[in-house]
This record gives sequence, C-alpha cells and structure tokens, in this order.
Amino acid sequence: MSEPGEKRTLAPHVVIIAIIIVVILAILLWPSSEPEEDVVEEPVVTEQEPLDVEEPEVFEPTPEPEPVEIDPNAEVEPMPETPEVEPEPMDTTDDGIRASLKSISEEAKADELLVKDGLLQRFVVSVTNLANDEVTPNHQLFKAPEQEFRTYNQAGKEWIDAASYKRYTPYVNMLESFENEALIDLYDQYKDDVQAKYAEIGNPDKPFNEVIIDAIDQLLNTPEVPVPVEVYSDSVAYKYADERLEELNDAQKQLLRTGPDNMRRIKAKLREIKTLLEERNGSE
Repeated sequence: MSEPGEKRTLAPHVVIIAIIIVVILAILLWPSSEPEEDVVEEPVVTEQEPLDVEEPEVFEPTPEPEPVEIDPNAEVEPMPETPEVEPEPMDTTDDGIRASLKSISEEAKADELLVKDGLLQRFVVSVTNLANDEVTPNHQLFKAPEQEFRTYNQAGKEWIDAASYKRYTPYVNMLESFENEALIDLYDQYKDDVQAKYAEIGNPDKPFNEVIIDAIDQLLNTPEVPVPVEVYSDSVAYKYADERLEELNDAQKQLLRTGPDNMRRIKAKLREIKTLLEERNGSE
C-alpha cells in the first residue's frame, strides 16, 4: 500500500494521463462530419416488440458548501515547535579518535603507527611546540620506527644510509591516505575540544587554526638538500656535518631525516592542508 505522501505525489500525474487517454479516444471514435457519398438503401421496417429502454439516471447537483465565517480577532493556536535535536558530543577518547581516523583512511597500518594514549592532548601539545620551534619527545603522536637509524662510511666520512629514509615511508603513506577535505572536516568536528585544550597551555585568545598554520610553515621552511648527507656522532647522538643544517630547529631536522622523497611528499600534503585551512578561516 502506498503512503499518503506518495498518493499526493502521484495524483496529478494520474489525472494528466487520464485526460490524455480521453482526448485520444475522442479523436479516434468521434464520427466524421463529412457526408457519405455512397447511396444507402432504406432499411426494411418490420414489426418488433418494443425494447425496454431504461430512463437515464438524473444526477442531482451537489450543493455548494455554505461559507464559513472567520473571526479575524480570534486567537490562533501556534503550531507546535519542533524540538531541536542537540548533536551528540564528539567522542574525544583515544578509541573514538582512532576510530574516526580509521574511517577516513584506507591505510591498514594507520592504527598501528599511532600511540595508544592521550591522542588529543598529544596533538595539541605537539602542534603548539612545533609552532614554537620545539619538539617534545614525550608528546609524540606516532610510534618510533622499528628499524634503526643507519649510516655508512666512505672516504673517511660518515653518511646517512638511504635505508634509514625508507623506515619513514609507512608514515608518509598514512598521511597521504587521508583525503584532505575529510581530514579537515574531522578536525572541524573536534575543533572546540582542541581549542579548549590549547587554552590550557597556550594563548586562550588565539585560534588554534593559526597555531596549526604556524606549525606547517615551520616544516615547509625546511631546506631540501642533496644526498648523501654527511653526519657525525658525538657519542650521544648523530649531528649534521653541515652547520646550516645543524642550526635548524628539531622539527626541521627530523623532517630532513625522512629523506628527500618522503620530505617532498610530506610538504605537498601540508601545502594542500594549509590551503584548505586558510580558505575555511577566511569564510568564518
């Protein structure tokens, strides 16, 4: 059985179709007005019993409804207001955020590369530190690569092995797996919670969108250098032999360690995200 709304929708079409059918039948069956040229013989009249002819049924006209008087001063009951449905609060737990990220990424390892706890807090702190030329190991969003950093010696110097760059490729694949619009939409859903977290550690009057753009600019300003890259060890950590590279901030030096190909891919993604953020900032 059709729903009432469906009947109302189909009724006008049914009427139009019926009218078209009636018009077609009228054209096909209506007698011609042209006289016949053939001679018609007079019919022979024979006595027949009278046929019972039913009297045509007479239809009484439907009386018109009596007019209804409307009191202009009468109070009109207001239409019942549709209750506003409040949106469900975003799930800011680690499981909720991880599920949201997995919903917009087809990269199988996306969940494996993320840390297990404090994702929202880590995100806010990491971006804030990056915007301020700082890196805090205790607030990283991703797990460290399983493979070790490798170098090789040649001509009495130490160089970064290309295999060290490949260990960051899964992270870049994950970053590229996120569709830009979907990623920004997801961020917009968490933006209020992110802004509240940032107000606890930063300038409460500064929009966090601006902090993200500052952080992105820090990474985009990382210079691209030819390979191989010379390094040396001071018994504590590896450092760049080129003083200009060693003077970069920690985040930029970390981006260099991903290798030239990965760095170009990361920068391309960051430029796209920055453009979307700036467009949305301008429209707000």
